[in-house]
Amino acid sequence: MEQQTHPKHYCGVFGVYGHPNAAELTYYGLYALQHRGQESAGIVSCDGKLFRQHKGMGLVPQVFKGEELHGLIGKMAIGHTRYSTTGSSHIGNAQPLTVDCSRGQIAIAHNGNLTNAAVLREELEERGSIFQTTVDSEIVLHWLAQPTQNGENTLVSTIRKLEGAYSLLVMTERELIGARDPHGFRPLCIGRMDNGAYVLSSETCALDLIQAKFVRDVEPGEIVIIDDNGLRSIQAFPEQEKRSFCIFEYVYFARPDSNIADQNVYKVRVNMGRELARENPLEADIVVPIPDSGNCAALGYALESGIPFEMAFVRNHYVGRSFLQPSQLIRDFNVRVKLNLITDLVKDKRVIIVDDSIVRGTTCKKRVNSLKEAGAKEVHVLVSCPPHKNPCVYGIDFPDRSKLMAANNTLDEICQYLDADSLNYLSQDGMVRATGKPKESFCMACYDGQYPVEYDASVDKHIMERRRERSESLVADDSQPKLL
Repeated sequence: MEQQTHPKHYCGVFGVYGHPNAAELTYYGLYALQHRGQESAGIVSCDGKLFRQHKGMGLVPQVFKGEELHGLIGKMAIGHTRYSTTGSSHIGNAQPLTVDCSRGQIAIAHNGNLTNAAVLREELEERGSIFQTTVDSEIVLHWLAQPTQNGENTLVSTIRKLEGAYSLLVMTERELIGARDPHGFRPLCIGRMDNGAYVLSSETCALDLIQAKFVRDVEPGEIVIIDDNGLRSIQAFPEQEKRSFCIFEYVYFARPDSNIADQNVYKVRVNMGRELARENPLEADIVVPIPDSGNCAALGYALESGIPFEMAFVRNHYVGRSFLQPSQLIRDFNVRVKLNLITDLVKDKRVIIVDDSIVRGTTCKKRVNSLKEAGAKEVHVLVSCPPHKNPCVYGIDFPDRSKLMAANNTLDEICQYLDADSLNYLSQDGMVRATGKPKESFCMACYDGQYPVEYDASVDKHIMERRRERSESLVADDSQPKLL
């Protein structure tokens, strides 16, 4: 399997309320959010009585070829596109997830990662809950399905149990609900169509595709409930004031045509390139981006420095993920097939290449080598964010510290490994300045190690050990029927 070269996001969510073609609009919304998850996709629709669903493994147009959408009738729909990080890669973990319980039918789509998932799951299992998947989204579904006790609002009480990062879409027979964690790690916004239909989406780029007008972001800690009476809001965490939006959404994950927290992602990335130029002035002949993630920052560097911008690497947009690599020959081809170098642009030149991040360093090393093989006199590597030194526990698939290049090597050691003439990263202060927001607005744990929501991996390990011990004891004691 192809080695991961960039961190993966967990997923994207999209929902529509009040449109006769809700499922079709959701399909296009997921299409626009494909960058947030490329492993599975699904849509659940509702006509006020029945849920209808279709989901599968693959890209959105592979899962929905046309005829599948015709059966997804109703004026409500939610959709999801995902990567497998929490939960393995198979159709059972594809979302949205649905359940038919005493409270009616419920569907859920989730973006993020719950840091207390193991604890919540164990509590539910002790109550007798039976899980069908390994994704933490099902934990939320089980808590929502619990009967109301003492007049307590199950929706609010469930949301208040969750810790970590989540942007949720929940659908019942009568309403569409959106919820965001109190720190606001992951984005979620509200749109409105000309016919009055409401839209909830991970990013505004999906609103643009279906010509919905952006209304506002869902606030951190807010629950929005949409039904025939319109939209109403509940603040489930009025006591929470600290905000911790994931700054890596600006660096890499969000599409450049999206607006997040009143900032256009493209402009922020260009500003990051400008900050790179101010912090790291270099003498060179051309600035070259690593497509597509380095394009904006490289342009910003070129604009600020006055060094010409050249698209020397040409990306093949029709290359999918590679699974079969039977020989070293095929592995070598796989490196070149995604990005091809225009040799004439770099020969005998001092070249600056700009990328958004270096995780393991293997891909960047190959790009440097290809430039030098093409005759570049010098190759200087610039990165439009600080070094990644810590794993993410809030919904981005950063490797553990042992596999993060910057966590285990000095700047000089990384530069030597890349065979570059120089290597420089954007500073944490420069990255924050580029956003136009105060540092206190962001989660930067992957850079500075300061986690806004505590997470103790030993707790999960202890729970898993107890579960294994219980399982082994049942196997050992086979003298009695297990259900008596």
